[in-house]
Amino acid sequence: MERYINAGATAVLIGESRYGMRQPGEIGADHIKEAVTAAHRLGAKAYVNMNKLYRNDELGSLPEYLTLVKDAEADAIVFGDPAVLMNLRQYAPELKWFWNAEMTGTNSSAAAYWGRRGAARAVLARELNEEEIADLKSKAEMEIQIQAHGMTNIYHSHRNLIQSYLEHLGREATLVRKGADQGLFLVEAERPDEKFPVYEDDNGTHVMSPDDICLLEALPELIAAGVDSLFVEPLLKSDAYNETVLKSYRQALDLWQRKHDEYVFNNQWLTAIRKLQNPDRELGFGFLYKEQVY
Repeated sequence: MERYINAGATAVLIGESRYGMRQPGEIGADHIKEAVTAAHRLGAKAYVNMNKLYRNDELGSLPEYLTLVKDAEADAIVFGDPAVLMNLRQYAPELKWFWNAEMTGTNSSAAAYWGRRGAARAVLARELNEEEIADLKSKAEMEIQIQAHGMTNIYHSHRNLIQSYLEHLGREATLVRKGADQGLFLVEAERPDEKFPVYEDDNGTHVMSPDDICLLEALPELIAAGVDSLFVEPLLKSDAYNETVLKSYRQALDLWQRKHDEYVFNNQWLTAIRKLQNPDRELGFGFLYKEQVY
C-alpha cells in the first residue's frame, strides 16, 4: 500500500474478503487503523472496500465493522448493497460513502438516487463510453469514478466453480491451467487465443477480462468529461507492474495540472508499462470509444 502511494496514488482501497470482493491482499480488522494512519501519514486517503453481496447470516457483523472503520478514521467506504447503508445510518452516520454497483452503474438517475441518500461518489460501469460518461456526470450532480487501467470482472458466482458460467455461455468452453504459478483460465472454443483469468476468493469465482484497459492516452478527454477519480485495478499484477502504471499516470496528470494548455502526451509513459505488460494481454481503451448496443 505504501509503495503504491509513493508511486503516485492519492488514495488506496483496502479491506478484507469478509466484506469486500476481489481484494488483491487482506488488511483485516486488526490492521485497518494502522493502514489508514499510514496512508494519511503519506498524504493519501484510505477507502474501505465493502462491495460484496451480503447474505443474511453475514449481516450481524456489519455494525461492529462499520464502527471499527469509523473509529479508524477511514476517508470513505465503498459498497453497493443497501444493507450496508441501513447499518451505516445507524452505527456510523458520519462516514462518507461511495456507491459502487459494479456493472449496473450505467445511468444518471440511478446515481442521483443514491446521491440523494448521501453518496458522495458513484463508481461507473466499465461498459460506458466517453459520451455516456460525460452525460452521466452532467446530470448526476456528484463525483464519478471510472476504472482507468487493469483487468475487469465480467462474471461472478457465489459458488466456487465456473460450471454456471459455462452453461451461461451456451457454447463450448474449457478450463486451462497454464502452470503451477500462472493460474487458471477459461478458453472459449470460438476464441481460442483469448484467455479469461479465473480468480477465486472467499466470495466465490470471478471470471476476468482477457485484456487490460489502458486509458492513459485519454486522460485529457476524461478530465474534460468531468471524471473526478481514476481507479487502477491491481488484481493479478505484480507490485512492480502496478508501481510503473501509477508512476506513468501520475506523471501525465501532474503535467496536465501544471500546464494543460501545453500538454503533450509522452510516449515514454506508455512504453514503461508495455515493457512489463503480459504479452498475452493486450492494452486497449475498453468501451471508451464504442457505441453500446444492449
